[in-house]
Amino acid sequence: MRIVSLSCASWVVVTITALSLTAWTSRVAAQDKPAAAKLAAGGSAVVRGKYLVTVIGCGECHTPLKMGANGPEFDEARMLSGHPGTLKLPPPPTPVGAWAGFFPMEGAAFAGPWGISYPANLTSDKETGLGTWTEQQFMDTIRTGRRQGRGRELLPPMPWRAFRNLTDADLRAVFAYLRSIPAVSNKVPDPVIPAAPTGK
Repeated sequence: MRIVSLSCASWVVVTITALSLTAWTSRVAAQDKPAAAKLAAGGSAVVRGKYLVTVIGCGECHTPLKMGANGPEFDEARMLSGHPGTLKLPPPPTPVGAWAGFFPMEGAAFAGPWGISYPANLTSDKETGLGTWTEQQFMDTIRTGRRQGRGRELLPPMPWRAFRNLTDADLRAVFAYLRSIPAVSNKVPDPVIPAAPTGK
């Protein structure tokens, strides 16, 4: 399995989004012209949520990749289900020089100075996804950068500091859409946090 290195954590987000968002949004836009018209006419929160999830690129990190005929491609059968729990990755390479971030060519994971982060399962699965979450817990997660507003911190490259600027109505719409997509049972691994340096 190849691992690609990047120059900084923020460049991870920019690069992945720039390389794959075009294909993702083009496909969705082509399919969703009626939905866009419905939204313009006052469509449902789910339609609005799908639009937001698409344009802010949630799938760029939370949908695992698979190897296709032309290289890595999104695994649509596991849309927004996070890093596959059955896919075990080797340790990331040791950063060299200015290189500080890495991501695999399959799956959905990111490694950098913060450790190894595995994007969460955003589907409505009750055991491994957001199926038991409340709307308020989802909103608190985005607003505070902590799981359900009180748990562990969200790790890079999750751009929660940008997403927290969404309106309450938009966050509710995103949650409504995520609850509407097919549930995928997938237990995402826990993040790997580097050990704190020990003093002498």
